[in-house]
Parts: sequence; structure tokens; C-alpha cells
Amino acid sequence: MWLGWANYGRGIMFLSIKDLKKSFGEDEYKTEVLKGIDFEIEKGEICVLLGPSGSGKSTLLNIIGGIDQPDSGTIMIQGKTISTLKEKDLTNYRRNHLGYVFQMYNLISHLNVEQNIDVGKYLSKNPLDKEELLQTLGLKEHRYKQPNQLSGGQQQRTSIGRAIIKNPDLLLCDEPTGALDYHTSKDILQLIEDVNKKYGNTIIIVTHNDAIKDMADRVIYLHDGRIRENIKNTHKIPAKDLNW
Repeated sequence: MWLGWANYGRGIMFLSIKDLKKSFGEDEYKTEVLKGIDFEIEKGEICVLLGPSGSGKSTLLNIIGGIDQPDSGTIMIQGKTISTLKEKDLTNYRRNHLGYVFQMYNLISHLNVEQNIDVGKYLSKNPLDKEELLQTLGLKEHRYKQPNQLSGGQQQRTSIGRAIIKNPDLLLCDEPTGALDYHTSKDILQLIEDVNKKYGNTIIIVTHNDAIKDMADRVIYLHDGRIRENIKNTHKIPAKDLNW
């Protein structure tokens, strides 16, 4: 049973990770991907996981998202240990408390914008108002278009809408601007920033783009499966002012 989710505010440690380890393969083929990860995130923060390819950031995101399991260590979200949940409870965790935004959108090709967003709505017990969200996303006039009729930015906005309509406590974004051009990337980052301000979701963004760190409340640098730096950003820059 989930307890306490609604009672957490800013300043409370929302996510706590202790000595997280993960490897793939066995014996001489074994590769350590995460080598003892420790960090905490406050409720409502935007956190950027920054690092080069192979640093372990996507593996870490997948473990936080309940897609993969760690070899050892603990993940606690608002006092609940995620890393030891059984499959049924893990499914409920993903369904009721997580939103996931992927680099390549993963939209359902035969559904229009509104229907793709409804996929997330039907998974939630407490969804956001769809009309208000479509307005926030700038998608009202595109609501009946299918993915192949949309630009890359519009597809990613739809992907964000599908994730955020669930009203998730935690929004995970895996390279959300990786397939987009510079100007569209900034638009998407502004949208993520607006979603955070409007709905108060805790957001983790995985990226290799160093400039994105400046819009975050917290920046965690990963290198070779370890945390090199964990920085609280006291001089945030609005997403619209980022340059790279």
C-alpha cells in the first residue's frame, strides 16, 4: 500500500538512492554499469543526469522507472522502497506514479494526438484536465492529427502530454531533445520547465547536452558508472535563455 505521496512538499527528500549497483553479463563477460550510486532529490526539483554515452545514466533512469532491477542497493521514493517491490506492485508504481518521455516519442501511429494522450489518461486514477493540458502543450489545433502529420517537436509534445496527463509524481525524460533541432529542443525544454512549475512534478532528465544543466535545480554528473559531482544549482537559467 502506498502511503504519504500526497503529503510531500518542496524541501522534503522525494527520491533517495543508496549504493546502487548494476552489471550485465557474467564471468569474463560481466560489465559493471553502475558502481555504487548515492544521491537524493527533493520534491518538485528538476534534476539533470549528465554524462557521456556509457556512463550509466540511461540504466540508472530505467532502474528508477522500474523497467530494470538493480543488483544491489536501495531506491526509496517518498519513504517507499521501490527496489524490493514484487512485479504486481512494481506495475502499480509505474502506472500510478510515473510518467516516461522517450527520445523517439513512441507514439501509436494509428491514433491521433488526443487519442495518444488518452492512452496515459486511461492509466491514471487522477488525470489532469485534458483540455487544459492540450492548451499548455500548444496542441489544441493539432488534436486530430496523426503522428505522421506532425513535426518532431509536436510529436514530442504529444509524448510529454501522454506522460503528464497521468499527473505523475515523477516524470522521467530520456534524452527528450536528442532527435530534435536546436530551436525545437529549446521549445521542448521550455515546455518541461512550464510543466514543472504548473503541476509540481519532480523531473529527471537524462542528457549528454551540457547546456541543459543550467535550467536544473540539481545536476548529477555520471562517469564510468559513478557519480563524479552532485551539484545544487543556485543560479538557474530559464530554458528559453539556454545556448549551445
